[in-house]
Amino acid sequence: MMADKNILNRGIKYLVWAVPLFFIGPSIIHSAFKNQGHVLFIPILGIGAVICIMATILMFRGLRTIVKSLFGD
Repeated sequence: MMADKNILNRGIKYLVWAVPLFFIGPSIIHSAFKNQGHVLFIPILGIGAVICIMATILMFRGLRTIVKSLFGD
């Protein structure tokens, strides 16, 4: 049973994009909570939350794509 290399590479690309977002998102959220009195607290907190959600979605999509390439449909 051989893995489909194109699908495997696509899954790895999803994971490569997800890993930095897992560090950037919480850093932005931490920065927002340190500056709660600032006018842009809510927008920065929202951006951090969206980045964390995107990282989670990309991670699941990447893992699902890799499993699909290894085991088929």
